[in-house]
Amino acid sequence: MTKYGFSFSKSLGQNFIINPSVCPKMAQNSVTDENTCVIEIGPGIGVLTCELAKRAKKVVAIELDKRLLPVLKETLEEFDNVKVINADILKIDLHELIQKEFGENKDVVVCANLPYYITSPVIMKLLEEHLPIQSVTVMVQKETAQRICADVGTRLSGAVTVAVHYYCQPELLFNVSAGSFMPAPKVDSAVIRLAVSDTPKVTVLHEKNFFKVVKAAFSQRRKTLSNALSSGLSLPKNEVNAMLNTLQIPANYRAEQLSLEQFAELSDYLTKCGVLYG
Repeated sequence: MTKYGFSFSKSLGQNFIINPSVCPKMAQNSVTDENTCVIEIGPGIGVLTCELAKRAKKVVAIELDKRLLPVLKETLEEFDNVKVINADILKIDLHELIQKEFGENKDVVVCANLPYYITSPVIMKLLEEHLPIQSVTVMVQKETAQRICADVGTRLSGAVTVAVHYYCQPELLFNVSAGSFMPAPKVDSAVIRLAVSDTPKVTVLHEKNFFKVVKAAFSQRRKTLSNALSSGLSLPKNEVNAMLNTLQIPANYRAEQLSLEQFAELSDYLTKCGVLYG
């Protein structure tokens, strides 16, 4: 940091891993064999990148902060299978990147120590774009990890929980204490692995409508499902109640009580009725 005059950016949520046991474990859980190709998001100073490069065929690391490029050039100097791209993960065309950098290789995974403030947007981008990836191994805030890996239909579940279970099989791998980072955040973290399914867990008539319903249902967690859907989808409450009655879903349920299958039934019903257009 002294050599390159680097200081941490709060706006970018920069917390670098300094616990030497964490990155090898992340890499081991991400890279399946020597043919694996990895997209790393936010390499920082390259600690996790090095561990990935030791195990993978190729690593493409996407770093937003230009100040870190000379640091990464030095820390990754010994590896000829790493490419660093200065870009915003939320704006880059990942389909194009995968085709350009990995060609026809089908063994592509994502690994990252994600800044807390972009956890959900990044995970949703990776899943919604139907990328040809096998898994996503990420470190996130511990509370977020628990929510993502919770079963749909339980108190901890939220919109991201439903989305992750729709696309993947999530698994909480291990916890990471706040003291494992510099600077130390105020909360602990956890590493999760999302094994991407070949096909979604449930079949829906229109995927965008499915997520519209999920988003509306969880938009006001403390309200009943009837009130949340009425407000979130701009529908008269009596119509929402009639719909829920037809589907045999209690109007006083809350979104966290619905199963993946019930969310699918709801979105399909609204699609068939023409309330949501696909």
